[in-house]
Amino acid sequence: MTSFLPHARPLAALTLLAASAMAQAQQPAVIFDMGGKFDKSFNQAGYQGAERWKKEAGKNYLEFEISNDTQRVQALRRMAERGASPIISIGFAQASALKQVAKDFPKTQFAIIDAQVDLPNVQSLLFKEHEGSYVVGAMAALVSKTGKVGFVGGMDIPLIRKFQCGYEQGAKKTNPKIEVFSNMTGTTSTAWNDPTRGSELAKAQFAKGSDIVFAAAGGTGVGVYQAAKDAGKLAIGVDSNQNHLQPGTMLTSMVKRVDVAVYNVLKGWKPGVQVLGLKEGGVDYAADEHNAKLLTPALKGKVDAVKADIIAGKVKVADYMADNACKY
Repeated sequence: MTSFLPHARPLAALTLLAASAMAQAQQPAVIFDMGGKFDKSFNQAGYQGAERWKKEAGKNYLEFEISNDTQRVQALRRMAERGASPIISIGFAQASALKQVAKDFPKTQFAIIDAQVDLPNVQSLLFKEHEGSYVVGAMAALVSKTGKVGFVGGMDIPLIRKFQCGYEQGAKKTNPKIEVFSNMTGTTSTAWNDPTRGSELAKAQFAKGSDIVFAAAGGTGVGVYQAAKDAGKLAIGVDSNQNHLQPGTMLTSMVKRVDVAVYNVLKGWKPGVQVLGLKEGGVDYAADEHNAKLLTPALKGKVDAVKADIIAGKVKVADYMADNACKY
């Protein structure tokens, strides 16, 4: 027995060195959902957050772009098997896959944007989209000359109804007589990447008299913004600051700081649920050189007052997802 003792210390040291090397080699991973990391909207905001972390940390990350619904479990499992951690799933559609895979890899850190997965090794990041949508709805009502505004959603799900309901509340609180037209692009994940259909829906709303349309539809929104420009109308972007896509006809964008959420996870993963609203800087409206002529000081003052009332609790914005109904 004693003859093996001299080898015990070197073996332990080698084990520690191997573990240290694995820790150093460990990379985070980001799994983008349908529409891809350059969708100019939701996924791209996540990509920008990851790139910011990469630049500041001087480290790299693994990535994968989902192109069909069947890939989610496989993508998560492969990243976990490669030792990636944390693994960030961009989008609510990855929730069921994450529940399955995270249970199989209890020591791996996972995170998901836009869904809640109650497992000890998962960080869930949610947003108060209804608050930001209320603000841009109020802005639309203040600017509209026809008293008619529109909304084009992507996939018809409670999350997008949450945007729609917030927008409608802000518009009608500002102008009780305003009409709000709403359409959803579809019922499958292809609804996030159908600019042609987005353009058609926007044109139909303009034909009814709408002069502003808010798109919460991922890549489909690109078609909405083009239709607004072609018709001489205004559009409101979503998730990322999309004002630059059609300068001069983008009234604003309802910014959802997916970039900040992803960046924060990469900087320091924390299990549990985090909800980001106006107060936390998780949602806001975008003001830059591309909409400066439209967003006058007087208009900005009125919109900021609406925003301040929500933050102060003077205005309560109904959340569609609280009871799957737009009650206000």
